[in-house]
Amino acid sequence: MIILFNPLSTTPGKQPLPLSLMSLAAVLEGAEPWTLIDGNLARDPAADIIDCVTRARALRPPRMGAPERVVLLAVSVMPGPQLSQAVTVCRRVKAACPDLPIVWGGYFPTQHPDVVLRSSFVDFAVRSQGERPLLELIAALKSGGSFDRIGGLSWKSGWSQSALDCRIVHNPIGPMIPLDELPDLPYHRIDMGAYVHGDYLGRRTTAHNSSFGCPFACNFCAVVAMSNRRWLAQSPARLERVLRHLTSTFGIDAVQMHDMDFFVSEARTAEFADRITDLRLRWWGLGRVDTLMHYGEATWEKMARSGLKMVFSGAESGSDEALAAMNKGGTASASLALELAARMKRHRIVPEFSFVLGCPPDPERDVARTFEFIRRIKRVNPAVEIILYTYTPVPLDGVLLDSARREGFRFADSLEEWASPAWEQLAKRRGDGLPWVHTEVRRRVRNFERVVNAFYPTVTDPKLTRWRRAVLRTTSSWRYALRFYDAPYELHALQHFMSYQRPETTGF
Repeated sequence: MIILFNPLSTTPGKQPLPLSLMSLAAVLEGAEPWTLIDGNLARDPAADIIDCVTRARALRPPRMGAPERVVLLAVSVMPGPQLSQAVTVCRRVKAACPDLPIVWGGYFPTQHPDVVLRSSFVDFAVRSQGERPLLELIAALKSGGSFDRIGGLSWKSGWSQSALDCRIVHNPIGPMIPLDELPDLPYHRIDMGAYVHGDYLGRRTTAHNSSFGCPFACNFCAVVAMSNRRWLAQSPARLERVLRHLTSTFGIDAVQMHDMDFFVSEARTAEFADRITDLRLRWWGLGRVDTLMHYGEATWEKMARSGLKMVFSGAESGSDEALAAMNKGGTASASLALELAARMKRHRIVPEFSFVLGCPPDPERDVARTFEFIRRIKRVNPAVEIILYTYTPVPLDGVLLDSARREGFRFADSLEEWASPAWEQLAKRRGDGLPWVHTEVRRRVRNFERVVNAFYPTVTDPKLTRWRRAVLRTTSSWRYALRFYDAPYELHALQHFMSYQRPETTGF
């Protein structure tokens, strides 16, 4: 029995489809028995996992000569709340089932495999794509074979012993599997009703992931370590088939494309748009500013006709100097973000622009410069959604990480420290706990957010009626006009009274 555990996400009430674990389930389907336990839905996931292990081990042993039965727990982990629950649950499960192999995969173990394996309750970590390594790990556990040929596996040389007695081994990353060669997700094995929600896009929105990785190397982004600048994508034909199935079987009318960069290939995007236009879906995706600006006008018209309603792009900064420090690559520039905002306005597609604020060594200057650039963007296209993050280091070599270390930054040394409230908060990229982002800088960013979100209320909140928008805009207009963002107590009160959405904390 392979138990797939999806730890708690950050969106209560709107459980995202656990796409990475569903992809693992797809390669297990028909080969190994599996069950999915979702921390967003289970009241006590540790108890559920322990119960699964107990029941699996109570089954009659395999017939003479049959392969050994394996019981294994596989967990997908990102920093933040997911990591905190993964630590709590896995520690409890390991205490109850000390000989149960536990393997972690995903962004966090890919970036921090040594920290993961220094713990006493994780035995293996998979770096990068996980489908092939998981199958090979199961085969090795069944046969008692070696782990040293499993691509992307980090492991303890004596995995069944105490972590203190083990040498940690990191195998080289193996070849990746093209996504069209992977089987379809086993939607029929889960309660899809729990993963279909109403939002700005539609009444029945779900998620899909059509690619893996990204060809760029931004040094604040965790994706780089996952794919080493490779981008593997489903074909337009495969995408069409999946969306037709989701539409006909589960009645979806909208889809969020959770790719790290959906729009890498213009030809793929154009063909995809042609293929799904008759489905009348509304959809969302993430793409780079410079890539989208290089698209031809015919492709933009096809995307609009196909139902594209919103695109998330990392504008990151209003300074080309800061973009260079971030290693954005390509032809990224601040001016292109302004051009993309204008272009999307013509096609009635809402841009979501994220910005990385407070970069060392001069966070005050960086913040002030970005505030002014955001005001320029809003003049070009008032509908632009603004999402502000604070620069938070990832373990990649680069100018920003070097500057952060000179300011006293260090990564946590243990899973217990990573799972602490301080590091959970830091993982949300809001600036808490960073030595170069002082309290006053964080306060300025939060105050600016509150004023901008009131003067330009999000288009994605159905609760914001016309009169509510008018109240917000009128109340905040003098502050925005005078650039007076300090102490917006009246806007804080309005937020509690109206409970309107704020893109930087709730998305849509």
